[in-house]
Formats: sequence, structure tokens, C-alpha cells
Amino acid sequence: MPRRAEANFPPVVEPTAVTEDGAVREVSVPPLVPAVTTGSLGDIPFTNAVEDPTAPVLSRKEPDGRWRDVTAREFEAQVRALAQGLIAHGLRAGDRLAIMARTTYEWTLFDFAAWAAGLITVPVYPTSSATQARFILQDADVRACVVENVEQTRLLSAERGNLPSLELLWQMDTGAVNRIVAEGRDVPPSAVDERRAQVTPRHIATIIYTSGTTGRPKGCVLTHGNFFAEVDNAIELLHPVFKHVSEEPPSTLLYLPLSHVFGRMAHVGCMRARVRMAHAPSIKTEDLLADFAGFQPTFLLGIPYVLEKIYNTARATAEKMGRGSSFDRGARIARRYGKAVEAQEHGRGKGPGSWLRAGRGLYDVLIYRRIRAALGGRCRYVICGGSPLGRRLAAFYEGAGMSVFEGYGLTETTAASTTTPPQRPRLGTVGWPMPGAAVRIADDGEVLLRGGQLFAGYWDARTRTAVPGTTADGWFATGDIGALDEDGYLTITGRKKDLIITSGGKNLYPAPLEDWLRAHPLVSQCLVIGDNRPYITALITLEPEGLAHWQQMHKKRHLGMADLTEDEDLRRNIQQAVDEANTLVSRAESIRRFVILPGDFTEARGHLTPSLKLRRSAIIRDFAREIEGLYPG
Repeated sequence: MPRRAEANFPPVVEPTAVTEDGAVREVSVPPLVPAVTTGSLGDIPFTNAVEDPTAPVLSRKEPDGRWRDVTAREFEAQVRALAQGLIAHGLRAGDRLAIMARTTYEWTLFDFAAWAAGLITVPVYPTSSATQARFILQDADVRACVVENVEQTRLLSAERGNLPSLELLWQMDTGAVNRIVAEGRDVPPSAVDERRAQVTPRHIATIIYTSGTTGRPKGCVLTHGNFFAEVDNAIELLHPVFKHVSEEPPSTLLYLPLSHVFGRMAHVGCMRARVRMAHAPSIKTEDLLADFAGFQPTFLLGIPYVLEKIYNTARATAEKMGRGSSFDRGARIARRYGKAVEAQEHGRGKGPGSWLRAGRGLYDVLIYRRIRAALGGRCRYVICGGSPLGRRLAAFYEGAGMSVFEGYGLTETTAASTTTPPQRPRLGTVGWPMPGAAVRIADDGEVLLRGGQLFAGYWDARTRTAVPGTTADGWFATGDIGALDEDGYLTITGRKKDLIITSGGKNLYPAPLEDWLRAHPLVSQCLVIGDNRPYITALITLEPEGLAHWQQMHKKRHLGMADLTEDEDLRRNIQQAVDEANTLVSRAESIRRFVILPGDFTEARGHLTPSLKLRRSAIIRDFAREIEGLYPG
């Protein structure tokens, strides 16, 4: 199995650092490719069809479960035909087309067809409420919308009286694509080429609304040039991930929501690099694992939750088989191996020794191969973002044969602004700036970002233009708190607005404690509390699959949730997890008490955003009684 050093990565480009008062305050990395000065994302399918018409750029899952490849030539024809249909319906260049659906082939098709017709796409989470969807469609002044199913059609149909600009509403699963294409048969193909010729990298490609942990969501205006700056440098930086450098061509199964900037960047990047891409609309564990097994991707883009889930499921399976101790030994070997690889790539060691290699070889047969099999068996790279993965899991997956490239970014930065540099990982950090980007730490610790992928601004519904969201010198204030180490690696420690100040004056960012606890197989969500309180406490919810396994192993399957939340054995296990998390912080910052809640935080209950971030104020409001119970007297 090739290691990173043997995998044809480009030479490492060292960052340029600015030091102030003995500390690194700013880091930048030069771009690896020149900026795109002409054309748009809508040109990509047409370029692919000219340069490599038979290349399989997509795969569709047939009703019988088999995957059928779609060539660059076939996709270009579908994009052109759908774009003609959109033009035939009277949609003008610059009009907004909303897409409300799960991660499907049709999502990608509509996105590129809309761009080819000169339109601006506006994603809407498929789980959005009527109020959320109405706000986005009103704010973006959307003229046309395509949804996936009848439930979404009903939701928007009930709001049509509040959406005077919405003229067209189509439903994917009732043949919307075919009907639109049929309508465009009298539109000459040249009309699409004329629309494409009018769009430049400076034009708006999409308006993506932030998920809004506080207040109303804001529309982030991303240009075609923003996407080119992001994906072109990523493709070059992560060369063997995206490019065909072996007998096994690159491929990925996209399960991230295309309503989110990470998934959106992924499908643009794969199309740009002509990586064979498939879609997984269902993220239920059994459905997703079946799609992994059937499609067998060579790399994945995901969030830590999925990697945590796979690890915890493997651990639970081993325990059921009476091999829990063996799994734990193998996990320790993998972590030591991953850390040895990291040290070698930084010139601080010779790499894994003979004993460690032998141990890894043994547990590769017993454990690691099964972990890789859960992801389809061919996956060698994972690009991970959304929240910190943590040093333990990053080292484990490296030792198990899958290199994890962890990144950090926001909707405003077209996804990643930093990423793990190939051949120079530093586990537990989010890496260096992406090529062409820069990171600066403000005086108060806030992370500032700059680069070609930085958005044009926030959408102003009155002027229908972007209002700049950066400082005069081009820096964007993220609201995140972080630090740069002596080599320029960025670590994120929390959200500025989430700072907890106890009544004793102790400052604490809750993210490290919450992230550590969420990685435990019994924990689904965790909210750390303590602002203006004498000490730190936590609300904890339980992971259903992890809890079911625990009940089986402890012969307590008969207990209901109300009994489980007070069960002494369960609380003892959660306390062990809390004690481990507390090793990250000082005594004054540690969690002193916690309560196990009988239900999970969910988007439907208003406790999570569509991207699964905690809505802290809503949770604190709804669980005020439980919180007060943590502070007796």
C-alpha cells in the first residue's frame, strides 16, 4: 500500500510566515496554478466532452443496484438539452434558480445546466421548514425552483402567495428533467453557447445561505472565480487524490449535502478533474455502507461524524465477538504507526520500526482491512472538514491505511481555506493555508482569512448585489478563535461568540471538550455550559446505535430511556468519557457535573442547524430546568 511520500504528490510549497513579538501571526502559501480569467463553471462539461469525450465523469445507480457510468460526452449533451429547456421557459441570464433536494444526480445536472444558461443557483436544504425555505426564496428573489418530491412541492405550494417572484416550480421525481428538455427542443443549441460566452469568472455562480446558528441566515455570494481558485489549487495540491496516477482511476461517492458549500465544492472539483463521481441520497448507516460497498470509491469527502461512526461500529462489532481487547490493541498500534509516519515526514524520526510494521501487518488482517471494507475496500484518502477530527482518530486512520486530509473553511471561503499539506501532516491541526490563501491571527485571537476563494460578499435583497464582507485590506473575520504554531499550522480552538466566562472569571471555549465527547460511541451530542456560572457542566445526549450495543453488552435491553438516563452503570461509562475529556483542560475548565437527556438534539426541534451545528441559545432556553438542576443551591 503506497504511503504519501511514494504517491506522486507535488513538491511541498513552504508557507511564508510573519512573526510579531516572537509568535507567528500570519501565514500565506502561493497559488499552484494561475487564476482563471475567462469562462465559467458552465463551461466545464463542454470542455470535458471536447478533451476526453469517453471519460466516465459520473455514475448513476440503476434500480437493480448496479452503477452505470455516464461519459463526458453524454453529460454534456444532457446539460445542453436541460439548459435549452431553462431558456425556453423564459429564464434570463442572472435569474435565480433554487434547488431543493438530497444529494442526487439531478442536483448536479441542474447546477451545471443552470450555469450553462447563465443562471445563478440557490441551494435550499431538503429538510428546511416552510419558514426557512420561504425566507431564502424571497431574499434571493428566486424565479424558478426545482424540488425532489411531493412533500417539498406541497411545502412550497402552500407558500406561493408569499413568493410573488416564483413563477416556475418543478418536481424531479415526476419527470421534471424530461419535461423541461422537451420544452427546449425548439431552442437552438447555439443559444446555450451564447449564454455561456457572456459569463466570466467575476459573475455570481451561486448564493449559499449560512445555516444560521444565531439570527437569520445570510446569503453568501460566490463567484465562478471563487470556485476556480478553490478547486484548481486543491486538485493540484492533492494530486494523486484527484488525478489518474495509477491503474485505479480516482472515484468518489458524494453523500455530503449539495446545499452545503463543502458538498458543492466537491462536485465542482470532481467535474473539473474528471473524477468519476456518484451520489448517495440516503445517509442512513445501512444505505450508505451499501453504497460504499457497491461503488467502491478511492477517496471520500466527509465529516468527522462518519469516521467516528465507522470506528465506533467496528469497535462495537469486535466487542460483540469477544474481541474488544484485541481491537483496542490494534487501535493503539495504528495510532502509534500514524504518529511515526507523521514524525518521519517532518524529519523527526525514521518512521515505523520493524516491530511496529509487524504489528501493523498482523492487525491489518484482523482489523484495518475490515475498516477499509466498510468504506468500499478501495478508499485510500479522506478529505475531512466541518469540525475537528482530533489527533487520535487521524492517527488511527493513517495507521489503518487511509490518509486523512483535514481542512478548515466556511461558506464565505468556498469551503477550505486551510488543509493538511501532503507529506507534511501535523495531526490535530487543520494544516496550512490552501495555495493562494493566507491566514492571520488578530490581536484577540480571531482567525482572519484572505485569498481568491473568498466570497464577493453578502447578498443584498434590495440592490440584488453583493455587499463586501471583508475589511478594507481584504481580510475576512471568521468569528473562530485559533492559533498558528511555529511552523504555520493552524489550530481552531472555538467560536468567538461561544466564549464561556465563569462567575470566577475563567475563560473557556467549549469546542475541544464537546468534540472529544462526541467522538465517544455512547455520545451523540454535547453542550458545555458555564457562562456566569461557578463551574462548567454539560448536557449530553446518547447515540442510538452505541446505546443499543451498550444495552446488549450489559444485559439491559429491557430498560426504557427514562431509566437509562439514571442508570448507574451508564452514568459511570459517561463519567469515564467526561474524565478523559477533562484531561484536555485545567481543573477550573473541567466539566464538574452533567445530565443525560432522554432525547437527542435535532434539526426538527430547532436545536441543530441543517449542517448539524448546535443552536446554543435554543438548547439553553429549552433545557433551562435541566441546567438549573446542575447548579443546586
